[in-house]
Amino acid sequence: MEPIFLRINDVIKLTSISRSSIYRMISEGDFPVQISVGNRQVRWSRQEVLDWCEEKLATAK
Repeated sequence: MEPIFLRINDVIKLTSISRSSIYRMISEGDFPVQISVGNRQVRWSRQEVLDWCEEKLATAK
């Protein structure tokens, strides 16, 4: 079973986008926002990241 939440390194591997670009796009409202899961720990919803990727593919055509 695949994880529901992704760490930043997993998001980078999945999207091939750099850490700084991910955070810039979050601040611009163009990438899913991270979720706080504990003290100084954030994760991304795997489904939200996959949905974002699908949306980018769909608009690129």
